[in-house]
Amino acid sequence: MHQLIAAPFLDEGHLILRPGSEQGMRIPAGHYDELRQAAEANGVVPDWLWSAARDGWSLDLAGRQLNDAVCVRNPGQFGYGRATWELNLGCNYDCEHCYLGLKRFEGMHWEQRVAVLNVLRDAGVVWLQMTGGEPLIDRLFVDSYHYAWDLGMMISISTNASRLWRPEILNLLRERPAYHITISVYGATADTYDALVRRRGAFATFHRGITAAAEAGLPMNFNLLATTTNDTEVDGMRALAEDLGVPYHVFSNMAPTIQGDANPLAVQSIPLIADRKPFTGCNAGHTFFHVDPHGKASLCKIGRKPNIDLLAEGVDGLRRLGGIADQLLTRQGGCTGCTVQGTCGTCMPLVQLYRQAKSPMERYCQHRETGEVIINGTRSSTATSADGGTRHDLATSAGTAC
Repeated sequence: MHQLIAAPFLDEGHLILRPGSEQGMRIPAGHYDELRQAAEANGVVPDWLWSAARDGWSLDLAGRQLNDAVCVRNPGQFGYGRATWELNLGCNYDCEHCYLGLKRFEGMHWEQRVAVLNVLRDAGVVWLQMTGGEPLIDRLFVDSYHYAWDLGMMISISTNASRLWRPEILNLLRERPAYHITISVYGATADTYDALVRRRGAFATFHRGITAAAEAGLPMNFNLLATTTNDTEVDGMRALAEDLGVPYHVFSNMAPTIQGDANPLAVQSIPLIADRKPFTGCNAGHTFFHVDPHGKASLCKIGRKPNIDLLAEGVDGLRRLGGIADQLLTRQGGCTGCTVQGTCGTCMPLVQLYRQAKSPMERYCQHRETGEVIINGTRSSTATSADGGTRHDLATSAGTAC
């Protein structure tokens, strides 16, 4: 079982990584080529690497067979460095704010998962986020994680921690360390937490999970989710993270479901709406992509269509993803020609979901105070709706509840 990963990564050159550690090192192309040749010849760990591993991670690799200690990744075909994968949309919670909407228990069987993970490897994916639904309740989670880890991927897990205490999960993560375990936190007390996730006893299993993970020294970080149900407990959630010494981030902006339903917007805590950073473009579809439970690749979890069937097309299908991304991220409809696009904090796929959900503009548009949009330099009180028609009286619409 490898202790280090050697891999090309985007334009950052060639990296040496250690699973479970945020520390890495950049190496010259010549060193990477040396490792590839040594792996093919079943050689030993070269002096420069065992010395660096000793100094950087206190690892003793002197005299070890390279293939036993280091997973040497081949260059990817398309330069993708990161991906997210929804193992299954099923969940043991029924959170009031969930963006997934319909949380169906369905997905790929084992042979299909192996095929998709091999595509990710061939595409060059080094960092893989496993998510859901709730990935830890997926019946093939342990096998899927094990296989991806053995392919030489740095794995992050997004979870509610309700199963994190289970021995088979803890043993897996001790033996094959994750890069990060990101845990969603829904309250600081049992009454509030259970009410938000709509499952009695959920806080107790969550607390058991984070306690077990802390005792095992697993690399956690917290996402503190704030809604109208728990917005009075944000300070308590912060205290929970700080008591454990876990980094955290507060998420308070609700979005429609991926089907365009407005239900999550009803629990938006208006006082906690946060200003988004200006959206100046992203690498989704170019260096990063998303995979759903059926093996369909898209630029991200929001912009899901068009997509590419990796089971049918394999890694070659990803040749089309960059063009799809460019099309979806281009400002369209009422956003076309807006003179303040440079300070807009909402990407176009997310704007489309807000429009489909008939959301008040205040949730996603910086013109929310006046209801005006600026099209080709001209102020207007109308905007193009998601279906291409004209919607009037935006100032009124912005104040209408969903």
